[in-house]
Amino acid sequence: MARVIVDVMLKPEILDPQGQAIARALPRLGFSGVAAVRQGKRFEIELDGPADETALGEVRKMAETLLANTVIEDYSVRVEE
Repeated sequence: MARVIVDVMLKPEILDPQGQAIARALPRLGFSGVAAVRQGKRFEIELDGPADETALGEVRKMAETLLANTVIEDYSVRVEE
């Protein structure tokens, strides 16, 4: 069994109002030194078998088809050790 992580983030040129709201709230909560915040999504996918290139290709297909809106979001796929 293998665990694959898919991280999905808005593309840099896309406005992130939730991230901006978090960044504005942090100083009010006593946190300083944060210049900007971007929020995203994380998916943990448990595979039945090993995380070989075929399986990772399927996970990338999942990300492009369902997990990420590739018009406004980027994604990355990595195997968790």
